[in-house]
Amino acid sequence: MRNMLSLLVAMLIFTCGFAQKKPKTSPTKKLAINKADAKYDELTTLSNKIWSYEEIAFQEEQSAEALIAYAEANGFKVEKGVAEIPTAFVAEYGSGKPVIAIMGEFDALPGLSQKTVPYKEPLNSGGAGHGCGHNLFGTASLGAATIIKELIDEGKLNGTIRFYGTPAEEKFFGKLWMVRAGLFDDVDVMMDWHPSAETKANVQSSLALVDFMVEFYGQAAHASGDPWNGRSASDALELYTTGINYYREHIKPTVRIHYHIQDGGQVVNVVPDYSRIWTRVRDTKREGMEVVWKQVERIAEGASIMANVDYKIKLISGVHEVLPNRVGGKALQANLEYLGEIQYTEEETAFGKRIQKETGKPEVGMDTKISPLEETLEHPMGGSTDVGDVSWVVPTVRLGATVAPKDTPWHSWAVVACGGMSIGHKGMVYATKALSMTMIDLYQNEKLRNEIKAEFKERKGDYQYKGILPDGPPPLDGVKFD
Repeated sequence: MRNMLSLLVAMLIFTCGFAQKKPKTSPTKKLAINKADAKYDELTTLSNKIWSYEEIAFQEEQSAEALIAYAEANGFKVEKGVAEIPTAFVAEYGSGKPVIAIMGEFDALPGLSQKTVPYKEPLNSGGAGHGCGHNLFGTASLGAATIIKELIDEGKLNGTIRFYGTPAEEKFFGKLWMVRAGLFDDVDVMMDWHPSAETKANVQSSLALVDFMVEFYGQAAHASGDPWNGRSASDALELYTTGINYYREHIKPTVRIHYHIQDGGQVVNVVPDYSRIWTRVRDTKREGMEVVWKQVERIAEGASIMANVDYKIKLISGVHEVLPNRVGGKALQANLEYLGEIQYTEEETAFGKRIQKETGKPEVGMDTKISPLEETLEHPMGGSTDVGDVSWVVPTVRLGATVAPKDTPWHSWAVVACGGMSIGHKGMVYATKALSMTMIDLYQNEKLRNEIKAEFKERKGDYQYKGILPDGPPPLDGVKFD
C-alpha cells in the first residue's frame, strides 16, 4: 500500500512538472532575450527622452532625432525626411532577401501632460502627453531591430532589417503618405506592436475611418438690428449636427460618427458668416464606412440648403481596417508563451491599483496572463490605425504588450503616467523580446514567410489598394482653410 501511495505521489509530481514545463526555444532566440535584457537601461533612457518631449503629430523633431541618433550609433543607415515628412525616416541594415521590417510610432496627444504619479497631475499644464504609449512603441521596435542587426552581424541571420519611423499616427496618419511613396513595396513581412493593458498576439482587425472638414459660408449681419440681412453659417452647422444625430438611428451597430466643432461664430451679436466642423466616420469595413461617409456629406448639403448658405467639404485623410494575419499571429503566440508573464513588484502593483481607483475601475492591478490566440472576428470593435493601410500592401504581424493596469482608459493621463515609469518600461522591453524572437522565425523559416504571404493574398483578394487621402503633400502645418 505504501509503495502504491509513493508511486501515485511520484506520478502526480511528474505530471504537474510536465504540465508546467516551459516551451522550448532556439539558442538564437535565447541570445535575443539576453540582448534585450542588456539593453534595458539604454532603451529606458531613450523612451524617457521621447516621453519628456511630448511632441504631437508632424512636430516630433526631437523624438525622431533621438531615435535616428540611436539607430546611427548602432550601425544603421538612415534615410531622413522620407515621403515629404521631415520626421519620417527609414533605418536599414544588411542586404538581400528576406526584407523583414518593423514600425515605430512616437507622437503624443494634446492636453494629456502628466507626472509619473497614479493620480491626475499635469507635468506641464495644457501640454501634450503620451496617452497611447508611443514613447514605448518606437523605442521597443527600434530595440528589436537593433537586436536583429547584431544577429546579422554575428552571422546568425541573413537578409535585411528595416525600421520605419512613422510619425503623426494620432491625427493625420503619416503612414498613408509613406505607403503612397512606395516605401513598403519590397518588404516581405512587417512587424508591428502597440502598448496595451493585456499581452497577446493581435489577430483582430480595426475600424476603417475617414476624416473630412465641412465649412459653411453665410452672410454676416447685426444679430438684433437687421438679422433678416444675415444668413447664418452657425445655423447650418447646427442643422448638420442635428441631421447626423437623427441619422444615427439608421446606421449599423458597427458604425461610429464623431465630430468636433472648430468654429461656430465669434461673438453673440453677429450673425456668423462662417462655421467649421471636423467630421469622422468609422466602420469595421471600408465599404460600410464609405456608404455612411457619402450620406453624411449629403447631410451637409441639406443643411446648407436649409440655412441658405454655401458649403465646402475638404478631405483630410482616412485609413483602411487592418488585414489580420493568423499565421504570423501563431508564430508570435509561441514566443509569448515561452517568455511567460511580465513580473511586477508590490510597488508597481500598488501603483496600478491606485490608477484603477482614480479612474473608477476594479482595483485588480495588472493583467499578467498571456492571452490565448483569439478567433479572428468578422466585426471587432475598437479604434483605428494607419497600420491598416500598411497591412493592405505587406503582410503585417501584430502584438499587444501590457504597459498599464487592467481596464486603464486609453488616451488618458493614466497611460502617460505608466509610460514614464517601470510598468511601461517592463512592457516595452518585453515587446522588444517578443518582436525580435518572431523576426528570428521570419528570417530562418522560409515556409513560415510563404504561409504568411499566402494568407495575406487570400484575405486581400482582388482588391487593389487605394489610399484615402487628398492629392499633394502631407498637412505638416495642419489643415489649411480659405
